Amino acid sequence: MNCTEFIAKLDEVLERHNIRLPLREELRSHLLQCEHCVVTYNTTRQTIEIYRNHELYELPNDLQEQLHTAIMARCAKGAKSKKRG
Repeated sequence: MNCTEFIAKLDEVLERHNIRLPLREELRSHLLQCEHCVVTYNTTRQTIEIYRNHELYELPNDLQEQLHTAIMARCAKGAKSKKRG
């Protein structure tokens, strides 16, 4: 199994559908070898859990500022594009 195949099965893994034993073993084996997919799996799982539990996550101030700056820059770029078009 490669990363693309793992990502394609991620929904099944996260929802814990009835995954056949051979596929379950392939997924487990891939996760033992691929740190990138472990991070993807854990991050996605945690995001879903936060969303399902309606937990609020307070971002650190510096991250809030970076995010705000990036959003405002993107909005300004979009506004300039509309004026040209």
